[in-house]
Amino acid sequence: MENLQNCPGCNEIFVKTQFRDVCPKCWKQEENDYETVYTFMRRRENRAATIEQVVTQTGVKEDKLLKFIKKGRIQLAHFPNLGYPCDKCGHIIRTGKLCEKCQTELRQDLKQHEADEERKQEIQRREKKSAYYISEGN
Repeated sequence: MENLQNCPGCNEIFVKTQFRDVCPKCWKQEENDYETVYTFMRRRENRAATIEQVVTQTGVKEDKLLKFIKKGRIQLAHFPNLGYPCDKCGHIIRTGKLCEKCQTELRQDLKQHEADEERKQEIQRREKKSAYYISEGN
């Protein structure tokens, strides 16, 4: 069998493909929602709209708008006030998966982990050097 799944939108069973992660009915609705957002954002006066303004004016849910942004269907370079949440803290970002603060914290945590591992290895080396071996005499 192919990759059968329940649609996250309507719970209907469908065959998931690499291009579609929802059933055909929900996909058609997503395409209609995308066209609505695209038409709204294409107007010059709406290019500086925030996520909240786009949601309010178009009626398209925020999670769908964020999905369009993450998939690259809406190019952030053209819309300075749009972004998506950091995967860790939820702060609005425009590139990557983590905001600068979370990236810095992650780097610090990794450095700390590396230092801890080096310390453990050094302790193990010292213990090996100072170990006494007693052999039973025959």
